[in-house]
Amino acid sequence: MTGLESLASRQAENGQIPNFVAPDTGETDFWYLGCIDATLWWLAAVGFWSRHFPEDRVEERFRGRIDAALRWLLCQEHQKIRLLQQNEASDWADIMPRSGFVLYTNALWYHVKRLYSVGGTEETRDSFQALFSPFTAAPPENRRMRLLMRYARDGGKRGDLYLSYVNFSTWGGEGDVFGNLLSVLFGLADEGRANRILDALLAAGVHDPNPVRSVCDPIRPSSPQWRAYMGRHRQNAEYQYHNGGAWPFLGGFWALALASLGRSLEAADALSRVARMNGINGWAFHEWFHGRTGEPRGMAGQSWNAAMYLLAERSLERRMFGEPPPRRS
Repeated sequence: MTGLESLASRQAENGQIPNFVAPDTGETDFWYLGCIDATLWWLAAVGFWSRHFPEDRVEERFRGRIDAALRWLLCQEHQKIRLLQQNEASDWADIMPRSGFVLYTNALWYHVKRLYSVGGTEETRDSFQALFSPFTAAPPENRRMRLLMRYARDGGKRGDLYLSYVNFSTWGGEGDVFGNLLSVLFGLADEGRANRILDALLAAGVHDPNPVRSVCDPIRPSSPQWRAYMGRHRQNAEYQYHNGGAWPFLGGFWALALASLGRSLEAADALSRVARMNGINGWAFHEWFHGRTGEPRGMAGQSWNAAMYLLAERSLERRMFGEPPPRRS
C-alpha cells in the first residue's frame, strides 16, 4: 500500500503515474520519452489489491487518482483502433526499439480496461488479435488496420507467437516473451493458442539455462531494428538486459503462465529454477542473467524477484489472474 500511495502522491496533473519516486528525496521520474506502463501497472496493482483485500476499499480511496489515470491512458489510445500508442523505449524494455502499437503495453491495457469496465474493451481485443497476429486474424473493416496487417504479413513468418510491436514502417518478430506471457495470463489467447505460445517459447529455449529470456531472438547490430542507444554502456548487446537476458522476475510470470494452463509440474520446475537464480551469491537476488552463459548481471537486491516468486508460488494453489482462457482452437 505504501508504494501505491507514494506513486499516487506524485501523479502528474494530466493523470500520468511516474515510474519512479525516490523514498528519501521524493525525486519523481517519467523517463526520457515518457513511461506508459507505470500508469498501467499502478492501475493493475490497485485492482489486484481491491480483489484480494476488499475490506481496504482501495478503489474508493484512490477513486480520483484512478479516474485521472484512465483519462490519461485514453488520450494515448487510437480513436479507431482502440490500442495504446507509444514512443520507442518507453516501457519496461527501456532501451528496445518497440514503438507504435506494442504487444506488452496493449496486453496490459486490455487487462486494465476489463478491470475498470472501460468502454471499447472488445474492440481493443479485436484490434490486438488483428495487429499482433496478422496471419490468423480476419481482415478488419478499418482500411488502415488492413494496411498495417499487410505490411507485417508481407515481411513476416507465420508462427504461434504474437508480434512484439507494429507501426507504420516496421514490426517486431524477435519474440517478446513478457508480452506473450501477459497475453496468456490476461486471456487474450484462447486455450489452444495459449498452449501453443508456451510450447513455442520452450522450443526457442527461453528457459535455458535460466527461466526466462526476455526475447527469443536477440536483435543484432546488423539488424534494421538495432538502435545506437542499445549499445549504451554495452548493456543491451545480444543475450543481455532486455535484448535476451534472463530475468528471475520474468521467470515468475513464466511459472504463472504454466500454472494457469494446468501445467503444474512444469510450473513447479520453473519455480525451483527461479529460486536457484535468486539464491546465487548468498541470495543476492540479481536483476538479470546472461541469456547464454547464465552469468549473473545487473543490480543485486531486486525486490520484484522475491515478489514474483511468492506470487508464482501461490499460483500453484489457485489462479491469480482472472478467468481461465476461453476454450477455442
